[in-house]
Amino acid sequence: MLGSKNAIANIAVRNLDTARRFYEGTLGLKAVGTEGEELVAFKSGTSTLYVYRSEHAGTNRATAVTWEVGKQVDKLVRELKAKGVAFEHYDLPGLKVEGDVHVGEGMRIAWFKDPDGNILSIVSG
Repeated sequence: MLGSKNAIANIAVRNLDTARRFYEGTLGLKAVGTEGEELVAFKSGTSTLYVYRSEHAGTNRATAVTWEVGKQVDKLVRELKAKGVAFEHYDLPGLKVEGDVHVGEGMRIAWFKDPDGNILSIVSG
């Protein structure tokens, strides 16, 4: 039923201006629309990410969005780190941490947070 339809990720934030600077300026996403002071839509590849204002921002304790970046994980970690992004380190079975990248089970993955504490990641795929 929904398998052939596009999905849109939704991220709750407290302050749209701060979020826009992070998603557009730091992550390099392109803003493609707004709904007043409540929502900014960003394009990421062929996907859309809705960043919307909510009092529940940052309350999700699991990964909210993952970007599949192929062999560019380490390069992107360096680039994001140079822009002030701090990376999270987790103790997860089957994965070891090499710098800021978790490695194992045939993948390389790095987790980081947006200004509201939403957990984001980049993965080798």
